[in-house]
Amino acid sequence: MALDQIDCAILGELLQRPRAGVRDYARTLGLARGTVQARLDRLTAQGVIGDYAPQLSHAALGFPVLAFVHIQLQQGSLGSFTRDLATLAQVVEAHSVTGDADVLCRVVARDNRDLEAVIQAILDLGGVVRTRTEISLTERVPRRDGTLLEELAGVAPSSSRAGAPTR
Repeated sequence: MALDQIDCAILGELLQRPRAGVRDYARTLGLARGTVQARLDRLTAQGVIGDYAPQLSHAALGFPVLAFVHIQLQQGSLGSFTRDLATLAQVVEAHSVTGDADVLCRVVARDNRDLEAVIQAILDLGGVVRTRTEISLTERVPRRDGTLLEELAGVAPSSSRAGAPTR
């Protein structure tokens, strides 16, 4: 789907000020409230906006350890493994991937002992051949959808905002 500069500006406002209302976005952008609402509705219907939920800090919730677990599976076990994996609360994200692993998971834990328990729970699921785990030391580049919007809108990312997080 192609986004125009107005779509990108609205999405940028949503990312920068997620708690502001449609009226505030319209005022800031110099657009009619109905225009902003109609575009937000369209962007939501088309799947560009996937959710309006806040992004939670796992560390602030008591899970400061972040790890990436690469999982190699027995052939034919992906479906049942995925269903079982979804029952583990500390697996906060999982993707099918190419390469040596079949699934890559983002896992959070309270400490290294807790991480070991989560990895053991993954190993106990059916179909797991082997795992490889990498612990994140420091987040170097946070999720930053704003730079993608700038590129889509044809705006060169400004150097003053290059280091600022744009969610």
